[in-house]
Amino acid sequence: MIFSKVEGKGKPFLIIHGFLGMSDNWKTLGGQFADEGYEVHLLDMRNHGRSFHSDIFNYDVMVEDVVAYCNENELKDVVLLGHSMGGKVAMQFACQYPDLVSKLIIADIGPKFYAPHHQTILEGLNAVNFDIKPSRNDVDDIVSKYITDFGTRQFLLKNLYWIESGQLAFRFDLKSLTKNSNEIGKELPIGLTFQKETLFLRGAQSNYIEDVDFETIKIVFPKSEIVTISNAGHWLHAENPKDFFMEVMNFLK
Repeated sequence: MIFSKVEGKGKPFLIIHGFLGMSDNWKTLGGQFADEGYEVHLLDMRNHGRSFHSDIFNYDVMVEDVVAYCNENELKDVVLLGHSMGGKVAMQFACQYPDLVSKLIIADIGPKFYAPHHQTILEGLNAVNFDIKPSRNDVDDIVSKYITDFGTRQFLLKNLYWIESGQLAFRFDLKSLTKNSNEIGKELPIGLTFQKETLFLRGAQSNYIEDVDFETIKIVFPKSEIVTISNAGHWLHAENPKDFFMEVMNFLK
C-alpha cells in the first residue's frame, strides 16, 4: 500500500505529486484544503517519498496503486488533484474509474506525449556517491554541477534523509526511476475520456500546456476548463500558491 498523510475531515480530496516529488511538497496547500472542509490525502507514489520501491514503474501500475488505496480506505466520490506526473496518473485514473471521482484537477500537464527531458537531473542525482558519506552541502555541490537552478535543486534535495547518524540517502528509488524514466512522458492511452467537470491549471511561464493543446484536452475532457496561473512556471502550486488555491476553490464551489 502506498504511503499517505491524511489531514482534516469531510469529502475525500486526494493529491498526487510529480516526478521526484513527494507528499511533503503539498503540506501547506493540503492544510488549507483541509481547513475548507476536506479530508485531504497526500499520497506518495511508488518509488517516491515513504512508499515502497519497485522495479515496475509506469502509469498503469500507479493507477492501480491509487485504486487499491481508495478501496483500502473506502474512499468514493473523491476530488482528485495531480501535478505533472501525478496529473497523468490522475487523468488515467479518472478515465478508467470515473465512478470514484467527483471532480478532477490537473496541474500543468496534458494528456499528450512529452519527450524525455529529465536526463540532466537524473545524471546529477546519480553523480552522488553516498558511500563516501557526503554532507547535505556536499550533495548540493555535486548536483549543482548539473542543475544550476537553485529552486529545482531545493525541490530535489528535500528528498535527502538520514538513514543513520552520518549517512544520508535519497527517499526515492533512483535506480528504478532512472531505468523507467521514459515512462514519464507517455501519452494517455488512446480512446479514454472523462465526462465530469475537470479543471486544468497551467503556469503562465510554463510550456507544458500550450494553446495548441486545448483541442486535444477538450476531446478527452469535454467538460474541462483551462485556467492560466500568472507569475508561475511548472511548479505553479509552489510559485503562486495563493492564486492556485483560489482557482481550485472557485472550481470546487
